[in-house]
Amino acid sequence: MSPDPDLEAFCAFYNKLDKSCTKNLYKIYTPDVSFADPLHRIDGLPALEAYFAALYENVTACRFVFHDRQRQGDTAFVTWTMHLAHRRLDGGREITVEGASRLLFADDGSGRVREHRDYFDAGALLYERVPLLGTAIRWLKRRAGG
Repeated sequence: MSPDPDLEAFCAFYNKLDKSCTKNLYKIYTPDVSFADPLHRIDGLPALEAYFAALYENVTACRFVFHDRQRQGDTAFVTWTMHLAHRRLDGGREITVEGASRLLFADDGSGRVREHRDYFDAGALLYERVPLLGTAIRWLKRRAGG
């Protein structure tokens, strides 16, 4: 099966994304995009641009390794590993988080995404990286056998 060009373009875009190119989100998202992850829900391209601009303000490095990619019709799934260094998380050290994205492409043939939902362990990304809260969450995970 040959790679899907829209899905490959999406993955390539995310590996170039940083605070200097958040205004280019219109290339991969529709104006009425709906974006959700375990921490946020954002509707509309202007709100998504503002979210990414704020998010990347303290990011010193971010890259994705994309793994499985599947698309059927307008629905696609991609699994990934994110490598993130953020000034305010874990002393600025690189954090590695596994995740997956469900994408719904617009049915207008543009190749742009109208819905994007990310799935990942928010604790591994954020909560475990905050000094006091992180200690408590790691203790709870050990007690629960996870």
